[in-house]
Amino acid sequence: MKNRIILLITTMLISFSISAQLDRSIQPVGGPTPKIKLDKPKEFKLKNGIKVLVVENHKLPRVSYSLRIDGTPILEGEKAGVLSILGEMLGNGTTSIEKDVFNEEIDYLGANVSIGFRSSFASSLTKHNDRILELMADAIINPLLTVEEFDKTKEQLIESLKADEKSIDAIGSRVGNALSYGKDHVYGEFITEETLNKISYEDVIDFHKKYTYPNSAYIVVIGDVNYKEVKKSITEKFSVWKKAKKVENDVPVLTPNVGLTEVNFIDLPSATQSSIGVTNNVELKMNDEDYFTALITNNILGGGGEGYLFKNLREDKGYTYGAYSSLGSSRYGVARFSAGAKVRNMVTDSAVTEIVNEIVRIRTELVDAELLKNAKAKYVGNFIMRLERPQTIANYALNIKLNDLPEDFYETYLEKINAVTAEDVKRVANKYFKIANTRIIVVGKGSDVVENLEKVGFPINYFDKYANAVAKPVFNKAIPEGMTALDVVDNYIKAIGGRDMLLNVNTLVSNMDVTLPGAPFKPMAIKKQMMPNKISFEMKANMGGQTMSLMKRNFSGEKGYMEQQGQKMQMSEEEIVEAKNVEGIFDELYYNEDQTELLSINSIDGEDVYKVKVVKNEKTSYRYYAVESGYLMSIEEEDENKNISSTKYGDYRSVNGIMMPYFMQVNTGGQNLEFNTTEVLVNSELKDSDFY
Repeated sequence: MKNRIILLITTMLISFSISAQLDRSIQPVGGPTPKIKLDKPKEFKLKNGIKVLVVENHKLPRVSYSLRIDGTPILEGEKAGVLSILGEMLGNGTTSIEKDVFNEEIDYLGANVSIGFRSSFASSLTKHNDRILELMADAIINPLLTVEEFDKTKEQLIESLKADEKSIDAIGSRVGNALSYGKDHVYGEFITEETLNKISYEDVIDFHKKYTYPNSAYIVVIGDVNYKEVKKSITEKFSVWKKAKKVENDVPVLTPNVGLTEVNFIDLPSATQSSIGVTNNVELKMNDEDYFTALITNNILGGGGEGYLFKNLREDKGYTYGAYSSLGSSRYGVARFSAGAKVRNMVTDSAVTEIVNEIVRIRTELVDAELLKNAKAKYVGNFIMRLERPQTIANYALNIKLNDLPEDFYETYLEKINAVTAEDVKRVANKYFKIANTRIIVVGKGSDVVENLEKVGFPINYFDKYANAVAKPVFNKAIPEGMTALDVVDNYIKAIGGRDMLLNVNTLVSNMDVTLPGAPFKPMAIKKQMMPNKISFEMKANMGGQTMSLMKRNFSGEKGYMEQQGQKMQMSEEEIVEAKNVEGIFDELYYNEDQTELLSINSIDGEDVYKVKVVKNEKTSYRYYAVESGYLMSIEEEDENKNISSTKYGDYRSVNGIMMPYFMQVNTGGQNLEFNTTEVLVNSELKDSDFY
């Protein structure tokens, strides 16, 4: 199994997928503070309680509608997930218009309609204004909520939860919220498969009826409209929405921070990186005096590439791809400060130390004048760019109403940003960055990181993936006396078919379906191997009814190339030497005692595995073999930049008497790529031309 080639192509495919999504912007240039003048909305109210704000703007022939139902957050309890299911079901047609017909008409009109539980949005050209408003109103008041859509949505959420089981980001977020607020807090509860399975279709319908009403709704209209005409149109379309009994939920309260800073560790044995979050709860509202200084202070600490955290952990230390912070606010004054990064296992302790050091730094040192100036300029530029979006103007108008803000809040926004001083930054950092009362939440591979993490000096408490306190796990079990790395390798060879059987394999072909999260296409892959070292690996995708080759890597035994989107690049001399050093299709057949070392017994997904270090041709990898079955479960490799890539294997099936893994998951650069094998051919006829 030529793992390094798959890692290389995976990295390129991920880059190809992401490149189209990047939004590169120019750093704003400092200058005089622009004068912000927002149009004042005209207001009216319907008899059912809907408050409407209208801003006429005739610069472009477009109009947008935003609807927001005001209400306190809802604690879902033992049926956590009902809100998520409902949110996904909304916007899929109305009781009088089927889903496909609804979506096709919106597309035909070149419009945008998004319907959510408490927030909806629609925009279109002025000439389609009335029809889009009609569709939006119908979808809000008379949503099509079918049993079929419920079943489909529920199943998708369950699958999403399963995918998150091994995600350090998902686990860190879930446990972070639960520990910070409490699992019975509206901001701390989370969805599980158990809570989803308690939810019925009737629960979703009842939830919608209970919490969807016009009494406390706002509609904001912005664009090329006439006030009298739009007032008449909204009145006609939304007056049929009948009032209901308003449900008053408890207002969220702030949960106290921990008495002393502590590490909360969640062991994820399959993790190749650690997720670190240094966090504490804060009381901050948009109408607080500190709000604008808080924005700038967070930006200086970890708001982007110029922040303290990024400069230290990314540019200076090279621990991570990025290190950032966030400082939340809410109308209830219940929010969190968080600073963190994803880092390599072996630098987890050092990264924790450096994050803490940077928080201490901004609390104790005055920020450099030039850095403060640049942080302000960035906010000025971003603020002005946001004003170009109608939805932003709508949000600003609503924020003033919902957050009890002064009418000139946004008109004086930039003045208040530019008034922030270095002394203000230091004061606010001390007020909101509670370094003595913070949780350091770490999700990672305990066997690799805990020993050094204990040396940082903070007490460590252990939790499972669902924020339940647990005893310190046993990270490394005793290796049986006399067991060697070659014993482990031999057990693997026997488990998958035996040495004689494997040596008799001259060619191997695998066809695979590929899953890349977020990709607008569904790739396929084919890998061909011929003894001793010929290999071809290609990924294709169906686009517009045609099959396109995304990338290909071939090696004939003497020469090779990489091809991407029609551009062919010959292999370098170094790459050719590395490819020639491959001795056969099954690597383990050719290991010797000098190349292998048995390091420990670890755990992957609850299964004990032997960790074997392999050093071959000056390349180091770590291979994990199941103690019970002998199968290869995972491979970890480190590149010249110390970045860790991992490949997990599973779903072993017999092919001509050889056990082959039908599932493979590659993690590189923080991205996961899954390969699900559809067919394996052993000793099928291949030609030399297949490899060059």
